[in-house]
Amino acid sequence: MKAKVADEKAAIGVFSPSSPISVTVPSRYNRGKEYLENKGFKVINGNLFGKSDFYRSGNIKARADEFNQLMYNEDVQILMSAIGGFNTNSILPYIDYEYLKNHPKIIIGYSDVTALLLGIYAKTGLVTFYGPALAASFGEFPPFVDMTFESFKSIVCGTEKVPYDYKIFPIWTDEFINWKQQTGSKKERANECVCVNPGRSRGRLIGGNLNTMQGILGTEYMPEIRKGDIFLLEDSCKDASTIERTFSMLKLSGVFDKVGGIILGKHERFNDNGTGRAPYEILNEVLNGCEVPFLAEFDCCHTHPMFTMPIGCEVELNATEKKVTLCEKPLL
Repeated sequence: MKAKVADEKAAIGVFSPSSPISVTVPSRYNRGKEYLENKGFKVINGNLFGKSDFYRSGNIKARADEFNQLMYNEDVQILMSAIGGFNTNSILPYIDYEYLKNHPKIIIGYSDVTALLLGIYAKTGLVTFYGPALAASFGEFPPFVDMTFESFKSIVCGTEKVPYDYKIFPIWTDEFINWKQQTGSKKERANECVCVNPGRSRGRLIGGNLNTMQGILGTEYMPEIRKGDIFLLEDSCKDASTIERTFSMLKLSGVFDKVGGIILGKHERFNDNGTGRAPYEILNEVLNGCEVPFLAEFDCCHTHPMFTMPIGCEVELNATEKKVTLCEKPLL
């Protein structure tokens, strides 16, 4: 199931499924809102804007209600998360999936919002979008925010024809600057993907944030991994021991016995525990000879800029040529 292509002046409803970023760093939130409005979009704040309940934007029912109310708003074409957090999985039982089946909309976010994106896909079959969030992504400064926006617009507004090649960004960054103090762009780094295992595979794109998937694995909100799926993975601010454990959890659950390919995103501010090993080297050790096509350091993650990736659509992974291609239209 697919939503309709968004207008270039579409209304974007912003929900806060976990962290209260509009309260903790309002300047970042407002800068993201202003950026999208300057591009022609109309941004509608959810009813938890400016509210917080300690570590979260509201209690569980309030956060689910905010999402549902934006979904019921007929003017809203796109529902975009403000940011992630740690507790989006709490709201999954209270989402109005039946309404969404009959009134499909574009749902986009990343990180902890993985739980919602995968939960909606599992319950409705609606293609969802692993992509930018209002404050975290569009509150960034140029040139990175502009590159993130171009990928977002090309996908949700359908300005690019399919098959659509994700052209690797020339630069990226994961420099840490406190958001409350940031006044300009971050340091640019030359960009390059890494072919870990060569090969070519075509299949359904599924996955998201590694840490978040632990909160829904084995439940009705985690889509079943099918034979031949292209598995998207990314994480942020973890250390080597932690991601080895989580990669191994996926191996022990049989995920890597089914997938036809792996796309691993860049890891923001990775702590290698003194090993000198990159996340893709740790995953390759866990795979233990599994030779599916494996592309690493892809820009589908917490670093800037960020691609917009449709969960549930067919993609082709050409790890040898470091290329990812969207093979079907994600929207009607």
